Amino acid sequence: MNDDRLPPVAPEVTATLVEDLSPRLRKRLDAAVTKLGTRPTHRDGDTTTIEVDDETRLRLHAPGGVVAQAEDITCGCLLAPACVHRAAAACAAPTADPAPEPTEQLTPEPPGPASAKARATDPAAPPETASPAQRAAADALWAAGAAVLEAGVDGAGAVTQSALLRAAHTARLHHLPRAAGAALSVVTLLRGARAGDPSYRTADLVTALAELLGTARRVGAASGAELAAVRGRVRRPYSPDGSLRLYGLFTEPVVTDSGHGGVRTWVAGADGRLFTVGDVAPGGVGRALGVADRAVRLGDSALTHRELGRAGLAVSGATVSPDGRLGAGKGVKAVTARGAAWTEPPLAALWETPPSEQAARALRSSSRYADPEGGGSDLLFLDVELLGAVREPGGICLLALCEGGVPVRLTAADDDPALAHRDNLALLAAAPGTRLRIIGRLAPAPHPRLTLLACSHPTGEGTIDLGLDRLRRADLPDPAARVHLAPPQPGGPGAPSPLYLLERRVEQTVPAGRAALGMLGDVTAETRRIRRAGLPTAAALLTALCASAAQRDRDLFGRLLPADTDGFAAHWLAAARYTAAVSESLCSAAWNPTPGGPAAVSSVPVHEAAG
Repeated sequence: MNDDRLPPVAPEVTATLVEDLSPRLRKRLDAAVTKLGTRPTHRDGDTTTIEVDDETRLRLHAPGGVVAQAEDITCGCLLAPACVHRAAAACAAPTADPAPEPTEQLTPEPPGPASAKARATDPAAPPETASPAQRAAADALWAAGAAVLEAGVDGAGAVTQSALLRAAHTARLHHLPRAAGAALSVVTLLRGARAGDPSYRTADLVTALAELLGTARRVGAASGAELAAVRGRVRRPYSPDGSLRLYGLFTEPVVTDSGHGGVRTWVAGADGRLFTVGDVAPGGVGRALGVADRAVRLGDSALTHRELGRAGLAVSGATVSPDGRLGAGKGVKAVTARGAAWTEPPLAALWETPPSEQAARALRSSSRYADPEGGGSDLLFLDVELLGAVREPGGICLLALCEGGVPVRLTAADDDPALAHRDNLALLAAAPGTRLRIIGRLAPAPHPRLTLLACSHPTGEGTIDLGLDRLRRADLPDPAARVHLAPPQPGGPGAPSPLYLLERRVEQTVPAGRAALGMLGDVTAETRRIRRAGLPTAAALLTALCASAAQRDRDLFGRLLPADTDGFAAHWLAAARYTAAVSESLCSAAWNPTPGGPAAVSSVPVHEAAG
């Protein structure tokens, strides 16, 4: 059984079923989840049936596509409903979450307390602070996140995950959707890590855990506008934006870890602002490929997403969210209009901004811990010359040279073989010397790096949506060319910054837990090397983190006392946020043209002041 064949289960349902188990059954829960994963399953309408054995059937009823009540999971074994099978099925199924791409404002946000309205009308009133219930919910999220760090991925089984789900549900009830969403992301990544999902990356779980702990910690101390940002929003607010003349740029497939699939079409306004029109719903990569040829849900337009990426729209009564998503409410009117080539105004202006300025802007919006309500785009628009493929530890990527002689590494946006990203990138590597106009998404790294999304056609006619359209060898300047390996670039990635010594310890904690980090021993040599590189704060954080991991006090009888999980989580959070901030600073600096061109070797030491 594959968990993507099961209907999503509401977080509170999973938490309730796990909490109702006896201590003896909780110890067997992880084994039951693994065993259930090998059993056959089939779906009939809203009901999914799992054959536990030859005589026992487990059923998940999901009206509307989501299992919303504990009673919707039934089992035919003799111990039901107190059996382990119901909780195991809930833990194996995806966690229900609102679709990530709402297309219109459905209902307004729940109004805040009356005191909040009074503060808005009385400038002299003290700023709003979190309520006691919100503080308690944030404390529960912190405790659940700290428990994950204590146990590591290997020890964070279904019981630990259910505590996170319960805390996320409570936080959502008390209007803390940002922290609740971070908790759900942690659960999804934990399940992927424990199941051996090839798409799982430890760095993603580090980011999700740091976001969870950081947001939970800030709830109690924030006030006013900062508190509003920390709380987040359940739905993105859409505000009126009058009439817009839009020009299509490209369409990208969207496939999320939660099982959603669809497309996002990017368009630009006459003033250069970027907007998106999305259609994402449960369905995975298959839905992403199918939706590309469906009509855009915006006014009376009959354009498909592929067509809109190359055409235009005239929109009246437009509504726009802070991150540029176009609403599709009843008052929105849209008709098809002429598009523009990437070399024509107003689109051509997007490629006129220097790459370093584009990268700095993209970093502000793509930061690991950026405010989700913030606007901006993480796209870069570059004119490049292809140099060929370069080998990396994770595979092969495409090297290109952009304005100012900055070498840029271009990678596939998605490795799923059903999408065209990987095959198109391999073909472009077979055409060194080709000049292209490209659109990519910034990938934060110590060297210039993009995930390639769209490019001009190698023949110069039209554009290519690299996730949906497939290039052919006949499209390349030399169809007989083979993949060309570019020579090493002296201005490219060199020796890593000693900051990686701290990053490595931060990441090691996640899979193995606090105890494994505490057994690493003396880190004096590592901290000395970090200090020599001009990073004294990083050295102090590494020392404190390892000391906290190894610290275990004893009582008067010599017995070990419980570990200080809160103190260790605080040290780990500080180290994680610090390394992220310095890495983003290094990424921004890497996009500045090197004096002397690409052949110049940069040997400037990294100093902490840059962070």
